[in-house]
Amino acid sequence: MRIIRTSDSRFEEVFRQIAGRGRVFDEDLWKGTYRIVRDVAERGDAALFAYTEQYDGYRLVPGAVAASSAEIDAAISAVTPEEWKILRLGAERIERYHRRQVLPELRIDEEEGVILEQRVLPLERVGVYAPGGLAAYPSTVLMAAIPARIAGVKEILLASPAREGRLHPLIAAAAQLCGITVILKIGGAQAIAALAYGTASVPRVDKIVGPGNAFVAAAKRIVFGEVSIDMIAGPSEVLIVADGSAPASFAAADLIAQAEHDETASAILVTPDARYASQVAAEVDRLVSGLSRREILVRALERFGAIFLVERLEDAAEVANRFAPEHLELMVADPRHILPWFRHAGSIFLGAYTPEAIGDYLAGPNHILPTGGTARFSSPLGVYDFLKRTSVLQFSPEAFGRYGAAVKAFAGMEGLTGHGLAASVRMIGTPSDRSDSR
Repeated sequence: MRIIRTSDSRFEEVFRQIAGRGRVFDEDLWKGTYRIVRDVAERGDAALFAYTEQYDGYRLVPGAVAASSAEIDAAISAVTPEEWKILRLGAERIERYHRRQVLPELRIDEEEGVILEQRVLPLERVGVYAPGGLAAYPSTVLMAAIPARIAGVKEILLASPAREGRLHPLIAAAAQLCGITVILKIGGAQAIAALAYGTASVPRVDKIVGPGNAFVAAAKRIVFGEVSIDMIAGPSEVLIVADGSAPASFAAADLIAQAEHDETASAILVTPDARYASQVAAEVDRLVSGLSRREILVRALERFGAIFLVERLEDAAEVANRFAPEHLELMVADPRHILPWFRHAGSIFLGAYTPEAIGDYLAGPNHILPTGGTARFSSPLGVYDFLKRTSVLQFSPEAFGRYGAAVKAFAGMEGLTGHGLAASVRMIGTPSDRSDSR
């Protein structure tokens, strides 16, 4: 891995290249994705089936887009007892954490004649997208569907590309643990379009959640507004702040773990210790040999990996806050002490024994996180993402009498005489009006 001091002239160029790697899709990708989305919106199943055959290599027919009970049972039968045990452990811990996120309703009636409320209601139908291309991620199913179920969503649909038309066993098992009974054998931009607009075979949903490749991310951006989405998930990333107190192999392994996601994943170490930086770089070279996704992770590390050397540990916080990483690891002797320095991150992992990998699977907090610097203004997926808030207002005649004149005046300031009229007709005969007339 390249080692660069933040004081070097090339630091800014390298930093911007890594930070901006997923922000702009190329023109051909945008045009191609838009064409697919528009086609599915206009032609429904016919387009959905055609793109599924073209890109995923299997033919769908009406009535068979959703996996049958027999298909689901066949897939689940391949899951081993040990795999079930691990999936259940993850599901239990994720549920335990997310149950604390349920939002209370709000009622304010401290002023006579005025009642203000906030109702909290679940969405009715949600689509969960789970990747099934280079790898299948049952953890994504758990992270997306469990909060939705806790929120009270009535219907959760799972869309995941099926290799040669067959469900991935672990995806099917995770769906069953979450209470999902509808698994749609569709993927890519065509699946996002079908969920957003609805087809004869795919019900239209209220919200789409879950990560995917660049085409899925582009499709989610295109359909936003027709349907709600969780976020535009870009390439995954980790930034590790280290003081040299943890073994170099720990930091190296965590950089590798992030880089193996795909060739655009980013893995960064920031440290004031030059000797430690060299040790981590050497450990990365040593540990990558023999790994199953070695070619992918090596390309990711070469293009979007780096070790940044800072003068002081405090300077590492400045780099991290600029990057606003999806995953931030504070691999230092006293992580709680420096935690207040960091303002922007999707998820923060404290200490040498809290690797990002445990957060991916079963720590409890959600692993569907803002990427590409969007942690500056976005949050992890949670129960709150599947709830909508509705305001309820009630004024008695006496209460409106206290504010009607101000409402009419405010309307006049904005030139909206109809608004003023709505206030005026209610002010006639109100207690305040009668007192004013006297």
